[in-house]
Amino acid sequence: MIKKLICTLTLFLAGTPALQASPSTPSLSPAATVWSYEGKGSPEHWSELSDEFQTCKKGHFQSPIDINHVIKGNLPPLDMVFHTQSESIVNNGHTIQVMVKDGEDFLLDGQQFTLQQFHFHTPSENLINGKSFPLEAHFVHSNPQGEVAVVAVMFEEGEVNPQLETILQKLPKAQNKVEPLEAVIDLGAFFPQDKHYYRFSGSLTTPPCTEGLRWLVIKQPETISKAQITAFQQALKHANNRPLQPLHGRMIVE
Repeated sequence: MIKKLICTLTLFLAGTPALQASPSTPSLSPAATVWSYEGKGSPEHWSELSDEFQTCKKGHFQSPIDINHVIKGNLPPLDMVFHTQSESIVNNGHTIQVMVKDGEDFLLDGQQFTLQQFHFHTPSENLINGKSFPLEAHFVHSNPQGEVAVVAVMFEEGEVNPQLETILQKLPKAQNKVEPLEAVIDLGAFFPQDKHYYRFSGSLTTPPCTEGLRWLVIKQPETISKAQITAFQQALKHANNRPLQPLHGRMIVE
C-alpha cells in the first residue's frame, strides 16, 4: 500500500512524458495523463477525465482548504530528525519535485513517518485565515502501513532563501528531464524554528485526489525573495494551485 499510494502521487504529478519514459510504469488510460491546471484539463474538469478521478468531485475531505475557525487542541510541535540524501530533481510541468533516498523522520500519532519526496506550488494551495502565500512546499511522508502525511511550509516574500536557491540552481532546463541531485540539501533549513502547526484530514491536491491524508501546515512561514518567486513562476509557466475545497464539517486543530 505504501508504494502504491506514493507511486500514484508521483505518477500523477509527473505527467505524460515522464510516464512514457519509464518502462516500469503501469499502464494508465490516456485520460489519466492529460490533467492540468488550465483549459480542458483544469481542476474543475478532473473528474471528467477518468473514472479514477471521481473522488476529485465526489470526495468530502478534499484539499486544499482555507485554514480558519481553528480549534485549540494544544498540539505539540513537530520533533523532526533531518537527513540530507536527496536523489533527483525534475520539473515535470505540474510541479518542481525532489525525490529523496532518505528524508526527515517524525513521530505522529505514535508512528514514524518518513519523507518520500517534496514539491512546490505557486501560489500556495492552502490559505491561512484567507491569506495566500507566493509559494508552498509539500513534504510527503508515509508510515510502514502506507498512510500518508503531508507537512506543508508556506513562504512569504522577504529575504533570499538559500535552500530554495540550491533547488533553483539545480533545476533542469528541460521539462520532464530527471536529473541527479548531487547537492547536499539541508532539509532543516526549509522549516522555521517554531514547528507548531495546524492539523486536518484531507486529500491529494492532484488527481486522483485520494483522501485519508493527514495534513500538517506549519504556522510560521519562511521567506523567499521576489526574484526567487519569479524564478519558480517562470520555470512552471503557470500557476499550479488547486482551488480551495469545502470543509464539509471537518475540524482544523492547532
